[in-house]
Amino acid sequence: MARRGGGGGVGDGGGSEKEMLIMKLRINEILFEKHKVCESGPMEALSSIWQFSGFPLTVFHPSSGEICAFKIHGQELPFEAVVLNKTSGEGRLRAKSPIDCELQKEYTFIIQAYDCGAGPHETAWKKSHKAVVHIQVKDVNEFAPTFKEPAYKAVVTEGKIYDSILQVEAVDEDCSPQYSQICNYEIVTTDVPFAIDRNGNIRNTEKLSYDKQHQFEILVTAYDCGQKPAAQDTLVQVDVKPVCKPGWQDWTKRIEYQPGSGSMPLFPSIHLETCDGAVSSLQIVAELQTNYIGKGCDRETYSEKSLQKLCGASSGIIDLLPSPSGATNWTAGLLVDSSEMIFKFDGRQGAKIPDGIVPKNLTDQFTITMWMKHGPSPGMRAEKETILCNSDKTEMNRHHYALYVHNCRLVFLLRKDFDQADTFRPAEFHWKLDQICDKEWHYYVINVEFPVVTLYMDGATYEPYLVTNDWPIHPSHIAMQLTVGACWQGGEVTKPRFAQFFHGSLASLTIRPGKMESQKVISCLQACKEGLDINSLESLGQGIKYHFNPSQSILVMEGDDIGNINRALQKVSYINSRQFPTAGVRRLKVSSKVQCFGEDVCISIPEVDAYVMVLQAIEPRITLRGTDHFWRPAAQFESARGVTLFPDIKIVSTFAKTKAPGDVKTTDPKSEVLEEMLHNLDFCDILVIGGDLDPRQECLELNHSELHQRHLDATNSTAGYSIYGVGSMSRYEQVLHHIRYRNWCPASLEARRFRIKCSELNGRYTSNEFNLEVSILHEDRVSDKEHVNHLIVQPPFLQSVHHPESRSSIQRSSVVPSIATVVIIISVCMLVFVVAMGVYRVRIAHQHFIQETEAAKESEMDWDDSALTITVNPMEKHEGPGHGEDETEGEEEEEAEEEMSSSSGSDDSEEEEEEEGMGRGRHGQNGARQAQLEWDDSTLPY
Repeated sequence: MARRGGGGGVGDGGGSEKEMLIMKLRINEILFEKHKVCESGPMEALSSIWQFSGFPLTVFHPSSGEICAFKIHGQELPFEAVVLNKTSGEGRLRAKSPIDCELQKEYTFIIQAYDCGAGPHETAWKKSHKAVVHIQVKDVNEFAPTFKEPAYKAVVTEGKIYDSILQVEAVDEDCSPQYSQICNYEIVTTDVPFAIDRNGNIRNTEKLSYDKQHQFEILVTAYDCGQKPAAQDTLVQVDVKPVCKPGWQDWTKRIEYQPGSGSMPLFPSIHLETCDGAVSSLQIVAELQTNYIGKGCDRETYSEKSLQKLCGASSGIIDLLPSPSGATNWTAGLLVDSSEMIFKFDGRQGAKIPDGIVPKNLTDQFTITMWMKHGPSPGMRAEKETILCNSDKTEMNRHHYALYVHNCRLVFLLRKDFDQADTFRPAEFHWKLDQICDKEWHYYVINVEFPVVTLYMDGATYEPYLVTNDWPIHPSHIAMQLTVGACWQGGEVTKPRFAQFFHGSLASLTIRPGKMESQKVISCLQACKEGLDINSLESLGQGIKYHFNPSQSILVMEGDDIGNINRALQKVSYINSRQFPTAGVRRLKVSSKVQCFGEDVCISIPEVDAYVMVLQAIEPRITLRGTDHFWRPAAQFESARGVTLFPDIKIVSTFAKTKAPGDVKTTDPKSEVLEEMLHNLDFCDILVIGGDLDPRQECLELNHSELHQRHLDATNSTAGYSIYGVGSMSRYEQVLHHIRYRNWCPASLEARRFRIKCSELNGRYTSNEFNLEVSILHEDRVSDKEHVNHLIVQPPFLQSVHHPESRSSIQRSSVVPSIATVVIIISVCMLVFVVAMGVYRVRIAHQHFIQETEAAKESEMDWDDSALTITVNPMEKHEGPGHGEDETEGEEEEEAEEEMSSSSGSDDSEEEEEEEGMGRGRHGQNGARQAQLEWDDSTLPY
């Protein structure tokens, strides 16, 4: 209700008594509020009532005249006054346009009433005294609170409770104190350790931990005093900063290494936090721990013979712990890790080396090499643990030479015989090294140049700390037994048995009689293929000193500038040069030692504990393919060169590669394609199937020059041929192309079968088993001429050629491809032409031969008129080398024989067959072959 002060009445002419009517009104900015204004005075009364349509006014005229108008004095006021009843003087004060409190909260103006006067003109109207109207606009809560900032950010240190981390602030555009003031703030995000007060101050309710959570993001809203919430919440980001702790920052614990990726940085972003400490110098030691990978680290897993040849060692090595096989079966009963060829001895096993493997007399120069992993043996400190022992087989218990561990000392025993020396000479050599019992892999080389014995362990040289002398052994005729893992006790016991068992692991135990190894070869044999590296040594900062250990598993760096040390450590990388590395974890540790000015050690830097995960390499699929069945005449097997077995063999290695999902060539996202890859092989075995070779009448042959020029070796036995050495697949192909089979008595043999299997990394990856069958054509057993012709002409069309890469190899035995048909037709035409020319020359030579000798022919083999007719006379003999005509005849016979062989065998072996023909011709000239062919040309037109 407004308060109204009274004034004078409304007079006609504005009498002497004037009083001002003051009306105080309160209106809504859009709607009018109902209320009454009661004004009282000595002369008159004025009342006003708010309505929705306006503000009514009532004015009383003293003379009972009419009220014709109300007039508002002021500029651009949004109000007007209208007369509702002239007689009663009722009027209404109303707004002409919307009222906005935010634009103007109050209005004050003057209003007057006019009567109708005596005339029609307003100038004749009489007016009332002026009344002052004061209007206050009532506010409506139309605006929501808004924050001054769209987001807030603060940084706090872990482990502290803050009274106020930061303050958020919101505003409201409403005009009234009720709606324009912010009365409350609220955190919308739940389950966060923060609270907010009425003034917008945010604090933490518990201590924050950087290790648990680095950052918090919370939403906050605001309310005005009318409880209207903010239109949009604001984001508050609180970063937790760890308490400054000296240490290395920005490094990852797991580092993945893809095989074949070369040198990969380990810590590309690492840097040291010293917490503003005044550092004078810094030393860091990075260590790659690989002692649980293979034999101490990732090394080549080729056989010891292959590794020795790869490192340029002298020949003559004898492997005492080879892979178990038919020829090397003494290791079959030992515990072995086949992937690394590591033999484990548990104190109950020993192996006897067969006689003849190692010479009885090792002379004054020889070398023993081995990998050994050995630990202390509590309770058995007085017991010798034999690695290698050569002792009497029966009757006595003398040790001629032995290598054993005793009380964590390595001892080498060498007793000379009286026939070699008859003086008091060195016999035992002792080395005391911590590495012998540290349960880690180490590489040992014992070079003997009697009386000097030198030990190399992991490439470092060690002289014996103790040498004891002894008399030579008295001569006897007792046989000796060489053993590994224990010593054979053949005498002084009820029953011969093993004794002095070894506890530990051995690998690559070899002996080389008569020669010593060089330091370069020893370093190569024990070298790791993985280790630490530094990318771009030239870019290291000045003042940085670094040092690697021999195996590059430990790197030491020193410097006095933290920035240079950071950049140097960022360049430290891991490298693995193997094409197929051993997959798994390599632990990596970085320790630091900091020195400050005037102090020995000022701060402690925690150790970096990370690991390198070497991923699995792509496994190759080695495939052997070529002709798997062919026929040759018996005469070729008897020739000097024999029969080439694998003239067209191919070795291909592939790996499966998954096509990308976007590849347009396939609709299956998981489809795989085979891509060829290149790598080495370390051996190929050619095995004889169906019984061993009889050395009295058959053998496999290979020129040693073919091996030596390709840096490969081979062993030959009745069971087959073994080619070994690290070499490319193409080298092995070339060697296999020259493998020959000879048989001096093929009459009782129908066929021979062989099998090839190749390997990479000592059997880690093996090829398919390629089987070959060679059939022998016996000319003296053929009874049907048509059958003979059928055998000669038809095999190229009917034989089954095996191609492992094709799914239709079986169908090829009965279906002739169109290209093959064309080739065969051309070959037949050439055959007819060569035979015709050969027949003509044979006839001339034969007539000349008849004039010189009248020997009769006892047997003939006629060719059908549909093809050719050949008569074989085994009783005729070649003339000596001086008869050129006979030589010509022999060459012509060989040409014809080569054509028959090529038509019944593989087309790819023409060059080999020509060489074989020449060899047979020479052999025939020497009298080894006493047969001659005669062509019957009666059916051929000239």
